Amino acid sequence: MILGTVIRAVNQLSLCRIINVMTMQDIINGRCGWCGTDELYVNYHDKEWGRLVTDDDTLFEFLVLESAQAGLSWITILRKREGYRKAFCNFDAGRVAQMTDEDVERLMRFDGIVRNRLKIKSTITNARLFLAIQKEFGSFYNYTLSFFPDRKPIVHTFNSLSEIPVSSPESDAMSRDMKKRGFKFFGTTICYAHLQASGFINDHLAGCFCRKE
Repeated sequence: MILGTVIRAVNQLSLCRIINVMTMQDIINGRCGWCGTDELYVNYHDKEWGRLVTDDDTLFEFLVLESAQAGLSWITILRKREGYRKAFCNFDAGRVAQMTDEDVERLMRFDGIVRNRLKIKSTITNARLFLAIQKEFGSFYNYTLSFFPDRKPIVHTFNSLSEIPVSSPESDAMSRDMKKRGFKFFGTTICYAHLQASGFINDHLAGCFCRKE
């Protein structure tokens, strides 16, 4: 029952993304149109989205935030970002991995995050698995690159938001492997969004000023 609800939520999220992209203006004020004019969204687009992240601390932060997004809008999570920072030890994977059931109960009463028990518990589980990947591959950055041709990030040359996919062979393979390892709330759609956010896939439109930097 719970699994079916999660799957439906993820499918609805994918559908909503597709519909929103189809009705959105491609370029707004020289930027990818998906960020609109919301100051928080614009700042995130200009300074973070699509810029390659090589440090594992930030990659863990994005992993936490993206997995929290499942079934919700990204702007909702961005607005709660500082709450997540406080709740999950400034995104220190080692400290999060040591959190207990008592911490879960405490966070269920914390207004700064999405109070979803499954997502809170999965964040702790994912932190432990994140550390295991670091030990196996040297870093989560190295692990991520292992799913890319020639271990190099991908730069797309899309002109329209409607061209941007919600998944890719890389996100399919990475999310499938992560699922086998036990990661939760990190299907291929969420994984693709994570790869976009952390710059392993650059989906800034050709007309976006970020492509000219």
